Amino acid sequence: MSTGEPRVAAPRGTLARLVRSELWLIYRRRRNLVGAVVLSSVPVIIAVAVRASGSRDAQAFVFDQITDNGLFVALAALTVELPFFLPIAVAMISGDAIAGEANLGTLRYLLVTPVDRTRLLAVKMIGVVVFTASAVLLVAGVGALAGLALFGGGPLVTLSGSELSFGAGLGRLAMVCGYLTVCLVALGAIGLLASTLTEQPIGATVAVLAITLTSQILDALPQVSAIHPYLPTHHWLAFGDLLRDPVALGGLWPGLASAAAWTAVATSLAWARFTSADVSS
Repeated sequence: MSTGEPRVAAPRGTLARLVRSELWLIYRRRRNLVGAVVLSSVPVIIAVAVRASGSRDAQAFVFDQITDNGLFVALAALTVELPFFLPIAVAMISGDAIAGEANLGTLRYLLVTPVDRTRLLAVKMIGVVVFTASAVLLVAGVGALAGLALFGGGPLVTLSGSELSFGAGLGRLAMVCGYLTVCLVALGAIGLLASTLTEQPIGATVAVLAITLTSQILDALPQVSAIHPYLPTHHWLAFGDLLRDPVALGGLWPGLASAAAWTAVATSLAWARFTSADVSS
């Protein structure tokens, strides 16, 4: 470590306190609360719009089933928000993780405390993971509540044409949330890496969004199909395999492996950068 910081043993319970402090900072910021309102408004808009129009879109299975089972509002909202709104939320939090502290001049004081850089980076990553999971669950939860209130529950029709009980449908929705959380955590790890490379959080956030949009554009071009499996966004929509009966694991394992690989590589690079860089602010 280039700054020659003293190695002081961290008091017992320091990590837990840092995690609580990090989560408190994340969830009390007004911009994050505004973002939560935006995320939760989309499923409500979808539910009200479908209820008001009473129309069915035969070309979109998830939207077609909304009037039959309110749980599909949650799935529709996740589908709509996955390309842009959820990545924005994750990019804002992860891009601000280290760069935000440096920009405010508080990073230097954090490193003076008896907590080494690896532990601090771990706290930031835990904050990204918790926020990502909560953002996905917020969209799904509000969507499910709005859908059940306007359309009721009942059996869930799968992509295979079979029906699952309401309880089994909730389980499938929970699995979808888990899968998307893993995928978006990989994006958060990329954001954490970008956050260690700059002292401007907006720059890190824009970089993550640029990577996300570029990945989605490349994924839509058949001319570069050879690189599609390696793009961070390529496997996101594979959560549809969780709506088959039985669950089709063929598309899920590559998605989980890709997310794990991106998370491991980006987090390792962030650690290498953060533990060796000079911190002056």
